[in-house]
Amino acid sequence: MHADILINARWVIPVEPDGVVLDHHSVALEDGRIVAILPTSEASEQIQADQTVDREQHALIPGLINAHGHSPMTLMRGLADDLPLMEWLDQHIWPAEARWVGEEYVQDGSQLAVAEMLAGGTTAFNDMYFFPEITARVSSAAGIRCCAGMIVIDFPSAWAGNSEDYIAKGIAMHDQFRNDPLVTTAFAPHAPYSVSRPVLERVRTLADELDVPVHIHLHETEHEISEHVAKHGMRPLADLSQIGLLSPSLVAVHMTQMNDNEIETFAESGGHIVHCPESNMKLASGFARVADWLSAGINVGLGTDGAASNNDLDMFSEMRSAAMLGKAVAADASAVPAAATLRMATLNGAACLGLQAETGSLEVGKAADIVAISLADARCQPVYHPISQLVYTCSADQVTDTWVNARHLYSSGQLTTLNVTDLVTRAQSWAERINAADSAD
Repeated sequence: MHADILINARWVIPVEPDGVVLDHHSVALEDGRIVAILPTSEASEQIQADQTVDREQHALIPGLINAHGHSPMTLMRGLADDLPLMEWLDQHIWPAEARWVGEEYVQDGSQLAVAEMLAGGTTAFNDMYFFPEITARVSSAAGIRCCAGMIVIDFPSAWAGNSEDYIAKGIAMHDQFRNDPLVTTAFAPHAPYSVSRPVLERVRTLADELDVPVHIHLHETEHEISEHVAKHGMRPLADLSQIGLLSPSLVAVHMTQMNDNEIETFAESGGHIVHCPESNMKLASGFARVADWLSAGINVGLGTDGAASNNDLDMFSEMRSAAMLGKAVAADASAVPAAATLRMATLNGAACLGLQAETGSLEVGKAADIVAISLADARCQPVYHPISQLVYTCSADQVTDTWVNARHLYSSGQLTTLNVTDLVTRAQSWAERINAADSAD
């Protein structure tokens, strides 16, 4: 068999089948896809490769999928820390966005985010922000997969003047990237408290017509729930159910406030939940019942949220937090085990984006979205269970290689499609501008 690339590794962790670790295995890539996974001893005899990559002390895993974020907000990293959600939004983030967000801001912030994600083993991300066409363009040029959100919100911004304008521009963006192999789209109404019911009904109709997911913040805080009940006489999830949004197309983010009935109803709907444990902790939004979600059969992905509320885009850190918090909330040390957590960060995240047939696991026929992580460091020794090491021990700085469609986007500490020095210079320039304006105010 011929292959463009043959990667030999100490361990291959395909994620599907669940919990499997393949010792001394190789992955063969041809035309951007996985064509064989086999023992390294057999690969040397059966595969004729143009390029061979040896990773003798590494684990190969599917590319990580950051299922919720706001990538341009990397430029607000640390701007307004240690505040509750609504104060953080109303008094700091939204005013700063009104002042600074534009095409240049979104381009620079998106590139900075993509650089951080690729270096940390993330090969696909789900985004919700203004000027999504720019984030999509940046992602496609850099080689990373992006689900670009057709954002909808009731108040005007630099990108759109009203809900109809948001929707029209979102659909235009959807059409623009229809044939891009790395870009998909989702409707992204911000939240029930920031998008009116008639607009959410319109989003549901259009999402059905375009056959795209609906990506929304939901049940994030107790305050959100009480405000919605006071205004509408029901909890937000019940309201979305009446509208028809509670369906297999729904990608609900945070969901820290769920009762037993809501978990059962959500599971029956076939919808997806994106868990953002570190953002939830930092904003004191609440503790998600992840073990109960998984037991109910809900597909649960992982996301970092934006760097302004995390403050990084490190999916390894997110996995560790998700597993440990899941155990603490369930009061059960066996809840949310390492293999389930890795699946949340890969194949489950792909399912949230509707990409599970393309990526999220290492299987013959799927896209060659692959990450190599070194387990050679003293902090990882000894290695009894590689999946446990990945979730409980590894850090993003142990990623040595990131491939998307077999394209080597991060190689031995170097990004191949982005200039990090230039990105850092531009980020520092933004910080100087924003700080100077704040001081003047």
